[in-house]
Amino acid sequence: MPATVGRRTDRLAPAQRVTRGIDRRTVVRIGIVAAVAYAAWLAIGAFGRPYNFFDMKIYHGAVVWWASGNQLYDFISPDTTLGFTYPPFAGLVMLPMSWLPIEVAGWFNALASIVALAVVLAALLRPIVDRLGWSLRFTVAIAVPMAVALEPSRETLGYGQVNLLLFALVMADMVGLRWRAKRGTHHDADSALERFCYSGVWAGAGIGLATAVKLTPALFIAYLMITRQWRAAMTAIGTTVAVTLGTFALMGEESRTYFGTVLWQTERVGAADMTPNQSLAGLLARLYDSIETPGLLWLAFSVLVLALGLSRAATARADGDELTAFTLVGLTANVISPISWSHHLVWVIPAIIVLADAAVRRREASRGLLPRATTPVANGVPGVNALRPPIWYPTLTGLRHGVAAVALYLLFLISPIWPYEHQLPEVSHYQDGLFGALMENSLAIALIVLVAALPWRPGAEPAFYTDRLVRAAQLAGR
Repeated sequence: MPATVGRRTDRLAPAQRVTRGIDRRTVVRIGIVAAVAYAAWLAIGAFGRPYNFFDMKIYHGAVVWWASGNQLYDFISPDTTLGFTYPPFAGLVMLPMSWLPIEVAGWFNALASIVALAVVLAALLRPIVDRLGWSLRFTVAIAVPMAVALEPSRETLGYGQVNLLLFALVMADMVGLRWRAKRGTHHDADSALERFCYSGVWAGAGIGLATAVKLTPALFIAYLMITRQWRAAMTAIGTTVAVTLGTFALMGEESRTYFGTVLWQTERVGAADMTPNQSLAGLLARLYDSIETPGLLWLAFSVLVLALGLSRAATARADGDELTAFTLVGLTANVISPISWSHHLVWVIPAIIVLADAAVRRREASRGLLPRATTPVANGVPGVNALRPPIWYPTLTGLRHGVAAVALYLLFLISPIWPYEHQLPEVSHYQDGLFGALMENSLAIALIVLVAALPWRPGAEPAFYTDRLVRAAQLAGR
């Protein structure tokens, strides 16, 4: 009997050695991440829609059609009126999909999109978790499933869209600007390639590639020019032009067809009043209960939103918050675009991060006010004591930003547009009354409010060049 027990103990030894290296905190964190991932999966099932890679089937069918010797923009997906609507460079990038089955291509795109989202979240959260002393891996592991559960992400993955990949390209340029602001701090890089990457001189290439795939990221080029980030702006323009001309050399006929005809056929992507179109144009069309957007009214409001969004982005950057500046530009592009499907609205993800961090920053700042209460009131003259905030002040400071972050997250998690989905001429957009109309336009309204009111965090993540930082420090020391 003792020999049997001894043999069993020997068998358990390897497992004991493995578990000995795992502390209780790690086990708890793994459990939390698993619980959040499971909750996200349930949320997608509850609030999402049936997903079958619908858009991926169109892209896949188009490139297979094209690879078979036909014209790319002549393709019409079976049982629909939809065809390929992206620039020819996008078709060239998607061409390898023609070698894969549709399901494989769809899952490959979903995996690549989730990886891209994880990398972006790591870059966006890094300055925040470093300041708070949190674990980056643990924070990102929780943030990824939470972000995937949101309407833009789950729609992008479920339909086989490319929005998260384009989002990653644009945000890579923000990281490049951040690294360029800190150039010289990576002089000990192991290779010339690492030094080149950390130098940030390539910033703008991501925006250029994204613009060549989809035209709306071009607004970031305008932002770079307004904020006089000339090198990044020229890199973006040069990348877009080089890629477009290179594609024209390879696909001359498709390029002529796209820029001469397809680009101007807005009806190819659907009617403006369709519920998933949460742009300003879609909002106005539904408010007017019309299939088409009132053109002059849309143009007037678009110019106003464009001026507001770019001016607030420039001010955010001037105050040292490049993340909020990029977020405002992305949200502005969503609002003024004629068509912004709900899966295009990925810029709400950094908006939620900005709001949450703004709440934390304000709460931390308010705590510094409490030690000021030391001098008593003398002879009826208020001392420092009179300036002391109430004891509950730190708890409530930043509350409105925290509530806004939670409300924005829940809005895009639940996505109340779908229970009230309507389309003319079959059903009026006022079929469910004013409340139904409000819910059907709720995401578009949220975008406009964010463009007008998203706060920035002074000094949070400056992407200034080093000489400007040094100059600012010299001026502050005088």
